[in-house]
Amino acid sequence: MARHAVGNGSFGRVPTAGGGIARLACTRARHAGIRIGPLLAQAGLTAAQIDDPQARIAARSQIRLLELAAQALRDDLLGFHLATEFDLREIGLLYYVMASSDLLGDAIRRGARYSTIANEGMVVDLQAGRDVAVRFRYLGVERRHEQHQIEFWLTAFLRVCRQLSGRRLVPDRVRFVHPRGGNGRELQSFFGCEVEFGADVDEIAFPPEVLRIDNLAADPFLNRILIKNCEDALARRERSAGSLRPDLENAIVPMLPHGQASAREASRSLGMSQRTLTRRLAAEGLTFSGVLNELRRDLADHYLRDESLSISQVAWLLGFGNLSAFTHAFKRWTGTTPRAARSSDMQKSEQE
Repeated sequence: MARHAVGNGSFGRVPTAGGGIARLACTRARHAGIRIGPLLAQAGLTAAQIDDPQARIAARSQIRLLELAAQALRDDLLGFHLATEFDLREIGLLYYVMASSDLLGDAIRRGARYSTIANEGMVVDLQAGRDVAVRFRYLGVERRHEQHQIEFWLTAFLRVCRQLSGRRLVPDRVRFVHPRGGNGRELQSFFGCEVEFGADVDEIAFPPEVLRIDNLAADPFLNRILIKNCEDALARRERSAGSLRPDLENAIVPMLPHGQASAREASRSLGMSQRTLTRRLAAEGLTFSGVLNELRRDLADHYLRDESLSISQVAWLLGFGNLSAFTHAFKRWTGTTPRAARSSDMQKSEQE
């Protein structure tokens, strides 16, 4: 792989602002003749933010924009499609520090450590044991039913690994928290393995020998300079404590299909006692049951719009023991049945 020039004589100018996926989505929408102004307004963004590559775009706004753009483009695989087509160098500093590492294992470790440079709402963890599991988790941002950003990042991550190694690496497994109907074949063809949806974690895993693969673009001198830039960028990226709610919801979602969404299990997942969880929620005027019910209702609305999911499957994904319990809860939330709500959404879609 050819080595690429970095910046204009100043490594500190390598772009690190988040929002690259949002800009790719806007470019795709513009080329399709779609007016992006209304989409940006709904996502709380402006054209000036999109057109300025150094302007940081909040993770929540990016996620919302991707969802809106996917609907406008009628592309349920928008995040994946964007990830397969863009120039990897657009990732910026994170890409270059990975590309200049000696071994693919070093590149993966540095990609995990400096992941928040590219997206402050995404944390990447590396777990090396019998295999090398790279896990992506949302921090301070609701995971809920988000699918485009996470599919982008796992796809882009594998593209980087393949480019740096010069090999068509095939993962041992790929797992996504969000459910998906029958349109995941493109993803499976790209990854080269079975892709699991509705899992309890977002991850891609490789056999351990990938850590020892030589990096074709290794440049130890450049790498040392870029590591310093990355460490400086991390030091400047001060993270406020923020609300506990997004992280709690992210802990709950994978538990729902297994009927394990309890305050005890959620607090364990968050690394705190149940008493601490209750106290922190109370400080925000929240309760665990309230968060759980609102999350279920939001997910129900989203899942019912996916016609590939049966209503029984939706009930299971939300953690209801049977269809009757789901129907009762849904009527309490909305005053109508899940079947009637789905029918109404389909009619509206046809009219549009």
